[in-house]
Amino acid sequence: MAAPLAPDSPHAALLPVLAADWAAAPGVHALTTLRHGAGGSKAPFDQFNMGNRTAADGDDPDQVARNRALLQAGLGLPSAPHWLRQVHGTGVLRFDAPPVESGIDAEPTADAAVTSVPGVVLAILTADCLPVVLAARDGREIGAAHAGWRGLADGMLEATVAAMHTPPGGLQAWLGPAAGPAEYEIGADVFAAFVDLDAGAAEAFVATRPGHWKVDLYALARRRLVAAGVDPGEISGGQLSTIAEPGRFYSHRRDRRTGRMATLAWMAP
Repeated sequence: MAAPLAPDSPHAALLPVLAADWAAAPGVHALTTLRHGAGGSKAPFDQFNMGNRTAADGDDPDQVARNRALLQAGLGLPSAPHWLRQVHGTGVLRFDAPPVESGIDAEPTADAAVTSVPGVVLAILTADCLPVVLAARDGREIGAAHAGWRGLADGMLEATVAAMHTPPGGLQAWLGPAAGPAEYEIGADVFAAFVDLDAGAAEAFVATRPGHWKVDLYALARRRLVAAGVDPGEISGGQLSTIAEPGRFYSHRRDRRTGRMATLAWMAP
């Protein structure tokens, strides 16, 4: 499904994006970029890499900046996105205005952001971790979180829900593309991080060989969101696998040296 783009944008027909499949309030937008179809990053970051911290692995930071500029112009975004320095933590920031500065040194450290201000664009980078977008059902507030297994285990989603002014029962959630349960194998440390605190989380794991399990990040995220007070009927998405679809998604677990997709969320001004 293609996201709605500004009809007068010169790049609108070129941008590869996956729109959130949820019944959000009018004016609430959420999407994830795809790797092919736009941009100029070279292999193994080809093509539409949004991750400026992949420069250490060999991508050109100037090209990433051009990719980001193309994204902003092509989507007709109301402002520049708030990019974060993600650290697999549980920090949440609230933004009340568009960013004043740009560039890697201006990115604040956090793994989630929320806003109640129309026109402020939130951004999360992933390449197997789970991007989660939250929105008030009345369309007055949004949040976006980066939740890999460590963030999920440490309470990233609960922290994001708690940071929002909207009561949990008034929220809806979209689970963007992440490592799928058929491909994502983990060890005993990850299994214990969830099951030691919540025995019921074992339902999200399938044993494969001694000390190893396939894990369903989507199921774990749903469980955490419901425990935080989100109505299970208001949680959408969670059917994709970044590992299984190299033509559409970056995957660190599959490729190691690779780019990043961006998940964006904003409310129309």
